[in-house]
Parts: sequence; C-alpha cells; structure tokens
Amino acid sequence: MQDKVMVSAGNSEAPDKKSFRQVLNKAAPYFFMAPAAVILIFALLYPMAYMMTASFFDWRPSQPFSDAEFVGLSNYVWLLEDEGFFESFFVTFSFAFIVVGIEMVLGVGLALMLERPTRGMSIYRTIFILPMMIAPIAVGLVWRYMYNPQFGIFNKILNGLGIDSVPWLSDPSWSLFSIILADVWQWTPFVMILSLAALQSLSSSVVEAAKLDGASNWALIWHIKIPLMLPVLIVTLLLRLIDAFKVLEVIMILTNGGPGLSTEILALRIFKTVTDSQELGLAAALSNMLLALVLVITVAMFMFNKMRETRSAKIKVTAEQY
Repeated sequence: MQDKVMVSAGNSEAPDKKSFRQVLNKAAPYFFMAPAAVILIFALLYPMAYMMTASFFDWRPSQPFSDAEFVGLSNYVWLLEDEGFFESFFVTFSFAFIVVGIEMVLGVGLALMLERPTRGMSIYRTIFILPMMIAPIAVGLVWRYMYNPQFGIFNKILNGLGIDSVPWLSDPSWSLFSIILADVWQWTPFVMILSLAALQSLSSSVVEAAKLDGASNWALIWHIKIPLMLPVLIVTLLLRLIDAFKVLEVIMILTNGGPGLSTEILALRIFKTVTDSQELGLAAALSNMLLALVLVITVAMFMFNKMRETRSAKIKVTAEQY
C-alpha cells in the first residue's frame, strides 16, 4: 500500500514539473527580448513621445521645458500657413523620388551586369561599392570641390570642350541637379548590392527552363528575373525612400539649402529651425510632420506588397486547379 502511495505521489509531481517547463519554455523568448525592448522604449519611443509633446509648446533652448508656454496646435497652424514649408516639402518630394528612381534603375542595371562570372569581377564590385563606404560629410566636401566654378573638375572638362562654366551650386536651375548627382553616386551601390543578392538567390532551374523555351536575354530580365526580384526591390525602394527623406549632411555641405530655398529639404529646415531660429517646439512639429509623411509612404508600400502577394497566391491557386 505504501508503494502505491509513493508511486501516485511521484506521478503527481511529474505533471507539475512538465507544466513548469512548458511555462518556462514559453516565457524564454520574452526574457531574451526584454533587454532589446527596454532599449527600444528608452532610445526610440521615449524620444518620439517627448518630441510629440514638445510640438505643442513654445520652447526655446534658453529655458527648461517646464517653463515652456503651451500653445496647442499653433505650431502646426503656423507651418501650414508658411509658404517656405510647402516649398521645402515640394523640394523634399522632388529630391527623394528623383534620386530613388535613378538609383533603382542604375542599381538593378549594374547588378545585372555584374551577375555573370567574369574575370576580375570581385575587383569591379569592390570599386562600385566604395562610394557607399565614404562618410556623407566627406562626400559633400569632395563634390563641393568638384563643383567649384574656378578649379572644379567638371568646369575644367566643359572648358576643355569649349563650353562655358556652369554655376553648379549657385544657380537654382542647377543646384538641385547637383545634389541629386552626388546622392546618386553615393547610394546607387546600396541598391546594386541588394539587387545582386536577390539575383544570386533566384532559382537556376526557372532561368534554365526559360532559356530552353527560347527566351531572349531581355525576356529573361523583364519576365523572369525582375518579377522574382520584386519583393527585394520593394524593400530596397522603401529603405532608400526613407533615407532620402531625411538626408542632411551632403546637402548642408554643398548648398546649405540654397540658393534661396531651391535645395532646402525638410530635414535641413528642421536643423535650421533649431540652430538659427532656436524654436524647438516648431522644430518638433516639423519633425512630426516629416515622420507622418514617411509613415504614410511606408504603410502604402507595405499595402502594395501585400496586395501583390495576395494576387500572386490567387493566380497560383487558380493555375493549380486547372
């Protein structure tokens, strides 16, 4: 009888240990995620909440935040009535979509060129990614010297061809083009690297089957490779758009937003609002509007990608049924 009691007691302890282990296993991921979550809260969420709160106050650097005057939505109303804000908004949109469009075309094209195994290809790839490794401040200084109207290399080449010098940075009709050219030079390698990785991950059987069916190189690119690369290209496009909306250093070194407001994007306007006007509340409102703009674009891109995946799944199911 005593043995039976001991056996039953041992059986009652086993489920308890098993349930404890199950709970521990379920809780383990949260324990590992806790440090990262704490860092995220203090390094991202807290500053964002602080910035959103500050946008409702008339706050100057010379006073503590506790002494700032609450002004409600006055900062946002002032921005919506400011013509300079809308001009910077237009410049930001123009710059971001032009540079990202050019970089996507050039980056994918370079990836297609470097896809084939060729002698010395590793050297070519290294040369192409060098601009991306240079600090933005250094990029701005280098291009500023090259754009110099007196001894810059671009005007020297034009003068050698019998063409008059171009005021690259002092003429509104040329200044935006100049900063676009510098950004394209620096960040096209980023698109190229991700596109090249996407190309190398494609199934070789699909490509070989298309070749056996008589598909030309252009048909392979447009109907096989690009569609299969589309998920990576969408993510690359989104990353570059987000980065283009907040680029600062290169434009600051090259033109500082000038001449006039022809190259002043929203990120640079925020910086000037803090340093020149010293209106922290207004700068916070500007930052919130830029954040909202980026969030709208991000959500739109994810929705487009989700719709594309849903459509592809439906087409696949329909094809399997027939």
